[in-house]
Amino acid sequence: MPAECVLHTRRLIVRLPRLEDAPAIAAFHRSDEAHMREFGPTTAAEKATEFWEGWIPQIRDDFYAGVSCKTFLYEPDDRTVFGAATLSSILRGRFHACFLGYNIAATHEGRGLMREGLQALIAFAFEELNLHRIMANYMPRNERSGRLLQRLGFVVEGTARQYLWINGVWEDHVMTSLTNPAWRAPGLPNLSGL
Repeated sequence: MPAECVLHTRRLIVRLPRLEDAPAIAAFHRSDEAHMREFGPTTAAEKATEFWEGWIPQIRDDFYAGVSCKTFLYEPDDRTVFGAATLSSILRGRFHACFLGYNIAATHEGRGLMREGLQALIAFAFEELNLHRIMANYMPRNERSGRLLQRLGFVVEGTARQYLWINGVWEDHVMTSLTNPAWRAPGLPNLSGL
């Protein structure tokens, strides 16, 4: 695994959280609770700074163990959190794949910021983590998420019936994936530039 995940784009920073980010992450979850409710409700714990003070070390340990990469989207000031993007359930062996999840504050929607952040995270997943496949699933009624994934190059593979329990209902999800054309077998040099 790389030593860290800190990705700078033109308008934002995508990075692993640090302990001092706990108040900003909790504030993000508190301020955007109503917006996120339909697609992935915020738990009471996620609104508390103390929760993130306890959870951030685990997020970092999971990254160094190679099982996930939970990042947040920061304003250029590197303090204000306005979104999250996670590569979870990283598996190796014959799979070399993960799941992508993301959310953004309502105040930041429609400006292309999530696309910009995800482009950076996907490049990190393919180039630095050498993953072959990223899977992302969304509720059929979440058309904005579907359009975003399409613009990022994800391909629809089907629909998973009653996939996730959200707000007391089993919700169907559209399954999509993106594969890495430059994936290289572990231990072999990348010869794609030759």
